[in-house]
Amino acid sequence: MNVNKVMLIGNLTRDPEVRSMPSGQPVANFGIATNRVWRDKEGQKQQQADFHNVVAFGKLAETISQYMKKGNMIYVEGRLTTRNWDAPDGAKKSRTEIIAETVQFGPRPGGGQGGSYSQESGAGNTPRQTQQPPHEDVATVEYPEDDVNPNEIPF
Repeated sequence: MNVNKVMLIGNLTRDPEVRSMPSGQPVANFGIATNRVWRDKEGQKQQQADFHNVVAFGKLAETISQYMKKGNMIYVEGRLTTRNWDAPDGAKKSRTEIIAETVQFGPRPGGGQGGSYSQESGAGNTPRQTQQPPHEDVATVEYPEDDVNPNEIPF
């Protein structure tokens, strides 16, 4: 069995950039920053940011570009893929990206609710919006450094 599933909640690092493929299908590219927080052996709070490249297609791309901008919180569910190409100077290049399949917009400034949008395979790429319960603050889970050492993870 193989699984290729990514779920992230983070903030956009730049406004979505929308272009069209030769077929006319819209493609949105944007970045998300996620933060990991933990306490080191001395009890000091540590934080590490990771940056992720995300790509969305079709109506999902249009919806993201219409409603999202730099700094907005977003939940992205999708799959990982790596593109490889040759640069004009002959160098081999690669880029790992998340192909968005479902997104949920975070809370809006001023207390507005987010919404869920999905790209259904073969269903005309129609987004759907669902009502979300009122936003509640979520506590950060902090794992002790003694239990999880990032340097010992084999990947």
